[in-house]
Amino acid sequence: MNQRQPTPETTPETTPGPIRVLVAEDQASVRSGLVLILRSAPGIEVVGEATDGQEAVARARALRPDVVLMDIQMPRLDGVSATRQVVAEGLADVLVLTTFDLDEYVFGALRAGAAGFLLKDSDAAQLVEAVRTVARGEGQIAPAVTRRLIAEFARSGTSAADPAVLSVLTPREREVLGALGQGMSNAHIAAHLTMAEATVKTHVSRVLGKLELRSRVQAAVLAQELGL
Repeated sequence: MNQRQPTPETTPETTPGPIRVLVAEDQASVRSGLVLILRSAPGIEVVGEATDGQEAVARARALRPDVVLMDIQMPRLDGVSATRQVVAEGLADVLVLTTFDLDEYVFGALRAGAAGFLLKDSDAAQLVEAVRTVARGEGQIAPAVTRRLIAEFARSGTSAADPAVLSVLTPREREVLGALGQGMSNAHIAAHLTMAEATVKTHVSRVLGKLELRSRVQAAVLAQELGL
């Protein structure tokens, strides 16, 4: 989760500012297309671009965007390593772009704490919605990626899920974890469990903390593995 301190634009007394995005993609034509789409979307501001992983980390430190749109395969420093650094330093939430719906890079990015995944062949509307979803702190992962991730994790034992880990959660927190596994947003969880959305956010934070998870995406995969 993004650990940066609230800025004046996000205080209750002022109107929230636009979602600030850093686009990290080594292919100039692809990067230009992503920037064009995002700049045309209301409420989104592209604050910078990066052509490799090292530049992505450096620019994230300097610009402190809300979201880094990170290509998974880049020169000098790959997207997984760059994601790990950005997340570890609490610089921004990371939305990973990948050409394939399942490969070793996706697993690596998941472990590195990526807040979401999006396939490069997603349309403009899906890209914009994914950025907005991640900026809200709710994570984003393409359904095809979710299904195959869960199947592959279960098959390979890459992330062995021990039901005993749930012992640290309260019954309500288990319900929230189960809802995350179904891909519900905070608003949907609030309606489903009949609680305030602010309370849902608190429960999600506690679930991630107790289970030592870095993102809702990791929580969703764990919930599916445990059959919640």
